[in-house]
Formats: sequence, structure tokens, C-alpha cells
Amino acid sequence: MQPPPDETRRDPAEDVQWSRPECQLWTGTLLLGTCLLYCARVSMPICAVSMSQDFGWNKKEAGLVLSSFFWGYCLTQVVGGHLGDRIGGEKVILLSASAWGCITAATPLLAQLGSAHLAFMTFSRILTGLLQGVYFPALTSLLSQKVRESERAFTYSTVGAGSQFGTLLTGAAGSLLLDWCGWQSVFYFSGGLTLLWVCYVYRCLLSEKDLLLALGVLAQGLRVTRHTKVPWRRLFWKSSVWAAIISQLSAACSFFILLSWLPTFFKETFPNSKGWVFNVVPWLVAIPAGLFSGLLSDRLISQGYRTITVRKFMQVMGLGLSGVFVLCLGHTSSFCTSVVFASASIGLQTFNHSGISVNIQDLAPSCAGFLFGVANTAGALAGERWARAPCLQVSSPEFPGELPGYPTSRPPTRSGCFSLAGCCGRVPGRLPHRDHGLLDVRVQPGGRHQQPGAVHLPGVREGPAGGPESHPRGPLAALGHRPLRTRRHQPWGAGPVQEPLLPGV
Repeated sequence: MQPPPDETRRDPAEDVQWSRPECQLWTGTLLLGTCLLYCARVSMPICAVSMSQDFGWNKKEAGLVLSSFFWGYCLTQVVGGHLGDRIGGEKVILLSASAWGCITAATPLLAQLGSAHLAFMTFSRILTGLLQGVYFPALTSLLSQKVRESERAFTYSTVGAGSQFGTLLTGAAGSLLLDWCGWQSVFYFSGGLTLLWVCYVYRCLLSEKDLLLALGVLAQGLRVTRHTKVPWRRLFWKSSVWAAIISQLSAACSFFILLSWLPTFFKETFPNSKGWVFNVVPWLVAIPAGLFSGLLSDRLISQGYRTITVRKFMQVMGLGLSGVFVLCLGHTSSFCTSVVFASASIGLQTFNHSGISVNIQDLAPSCAGFLFGVANTAGALAGERWARAPCLQVSSPEFPGELPGYPTSRPPTRSGCFSLAGCCGRVPGRLPHRDHGLLDVRVQPGGRHQQPGAVHLPGVREGPAGGPESHPRGPLAALGHRPLRTRRHQPWGAGPVQEPLLPGV
């Protein structure tokens, strides 16, 4: 007699959260994995000028190659999150990393296959985007299931810091390799390191049995049984889901505008400035800022502040205050002041890792990967738009003459508008949290109305009347922090809740 399909997909032991040593080991490993993800991702932008000279590309053709990454990246966000929820995020990450590592290392060979260099490079970037698109949704799924809520923000912020490490590593080592050995060596370097990381994870952290089981499930297809089918239609009627999507879109638009246009902005506005200053300093500031945001978030939660209040505070910093600095960046004439504003804005954007990114994990741990994939798809579409923008030729009254590559308004101004728009749509009491019991199909609020199969929330303490225990007031009271009441929290505008809105599995 064969076991039920669900038992073959997920081993019950995988649902146990990591111990402290396991969490530290996996955090370091995933930090390195994120670093190598960005090493492979930014290899092409670093080599674009040299490749354009070798292959005779103009700006439009080079922009086509660079933006094609997001064509594939948009398509696999939801798929990666769903696979992570079903077979385990660590397996999805390992399988995708082995594939994108091979493609990155083979990129110079693809360029030599024929005379259609543009077509081969565009195809290579689309494949890389398809494979890397599953990484962050699968990572979100993995951390939501394996990391305690009180440690989740710092873990995600630490892993997310790998994006800055990878950008700086490829920018430094890639520039040297580009000068010494040619653009081909940059792809060999990033692809080879990725494959070494895959070998380490495979030999030391995962078993062959787990991978074979995951491959078998993928080969057979993910059949959805009656007991595991999630009511997505009801899920997307929730305003909190759309708030998360809009917030992620705003954060991604702001980030991609700065990532794509900040060097051009400094070069055009301050022609005599040093490139290594504005290309390195903001990203160096972002690393400690991201780690600090995670430590601060977990510290506040451990001291008794409500998770929803802490997530709001981090989102105000990540979108609101960051947007103010980037708006100031667009209206300054001093190089030093511009670098300070750019560094402050990029550094504060890392607070989003402790806001919207982990809030999706709080919102629905059992399908966090899927929801993050949906939200990040919107961000990836924005990335495709702003990576393709260098093909535009426009004039601006603020910048006399024609500026190749600038969109229809000054980049910092547009980035700041996106940040403030996302913040305003997110802050006024609509930030959802798992203890609301609104969305999760497996984890329901602790108390008197659990359905069979629902899990009691370990993060909500019982008060004298059976409800959550009140928390002390403190410095976050000015942001709307109020002690928890001793009755169950109500959905917005709803009457007494007798049953969870979504059934337990």
C-alpha cells in the first residue's frame, strides 16, 4: 500500500523548526547563496560595455540583453513559492542554483556558438532569470517554516545582506578580472563559485534521499488533493493581501530605479566625481543597516511589543523615511550631500527586510512562498520596466540638453514618490499579522475556536481571560502601539468571530 501523496511530498520532520546551531549554519549558508545569486545576476551588467565593443551592440541592443533577465524572472516567482511550500524551499534553491550556475559558467561558450550573439545572450539571460526567479519565494517559504518568529527578522535581514555583498564582490573582483583576463573570466568566476556552493550544500546539509524525493515529486507533478487545496479566490479578496502586493511593488520600484539609474545620475549631475565613491559607499552602508534593522526588530518583539507594531515601524523606516531622503537627493547640488542622501536612502530600504518581507511570513506561514511570489512578480515587472529604460532618449528642464537613458522625470524624484506611496498605503492600521487569523490555512489563532488540524500559535501568550496577554507600553506607543485586549482580535469592521475565515487543513 503506497502512502498518501502528501506524505511523499513532505517529511513530517521538516516541519520542525531549526535549533539555534542549525539556524546559524543555514543563515550563513543562505547568506553566501544570496551573495552568489547577485554575483551571477550582475555579471552581465558589469561586462555589458566590453561585450558591446566585441559584438558591436548599440545601446538599444545592450538594454535588450540586460532587461531580458526580468522577462524570465517575472514568470517563475509564483511557481518557486508554490514549490517551496510543497516540497521544501531548500530543495528548490539547490536545484535552481545548480542550473543557473551552469548557465552562468557556460555563457562565454554560448557567445561563441555562432554569429547571432545577441540572440544567444538574450536567451541566456532569460534562462538565468527563470531559474533565479524561484530563489526568494522559496527562501521565504523556508524561513517561514523553519525560523522562530522572534528571530525571523534578523535571519531574513542577514540573508538579504548577501545582495549587497554579491554586488560589491562582483563589482570589485569582476572589475579586476575584466581588466586582467577579459569579460569571459567574470562569468567563469561567478558560475564556478555557485557550483562549489551547490556541492557544499548537497554534501553537508541535504541528503540524497531528500533530493531524489523532491525530483520524483516534480516528475510526477504536484497533485492537489481535496484536503490541501487552498481557497485562493477567498484569499485574494482580503485587503491585507493587496496591501502586501502594493507595498512590495513600491519597494521594488524604488530599489530598481536607484539600482539602475544612480550611477547615471551622478555621472550626469557631477561629471568630475569619483565613480568608486557613489558605486560603493551606498552599498557598504546598506550592509550594517540591514543587520541593525533585523536586530532591532527581533529585540523589540522579544521585549513584548506586538509584532504588527514592529512591522509597521520597520515599514515606515524602509519606505517612508527612505522616500524622504531620496526626494532630497533629487534637489541638491552638492556631491557630498548627494552621496549622504543616497547612502541613507539605500540603507533605510534594507528595513523592508524586517517589514513587508517577513510580514508575508507572519501573514500565512503555510503558503508564504506563494504569496511572496505573487507580490514579487509585481516588483519584477517594475524591474523589467526600469532596466529597459536606458533605451529612452528624453530631455528635462532640470537637465539641459538630451540625457540618454533617463526616464521622463528625474530618477530620485520618481523613486521617492514610489517609496512614499507604498508607505502611505501600508501604515494606517492595515498591516496584517498572523495573530489576526485572517489568511493562514494551517496556523489559526490560539484560543477557543480552533478547527481540527489547526496549530496553536506559540508566539501569542494567554491572558487571564483566555485571550492574548497585554504587553507594556513603551517608546513605540507614538506609532499607535496599544496593549492587546483580553478578547480575540476582530477583523476590520467585522462582528464577533465564531470560526476562522479560512478552514484549517
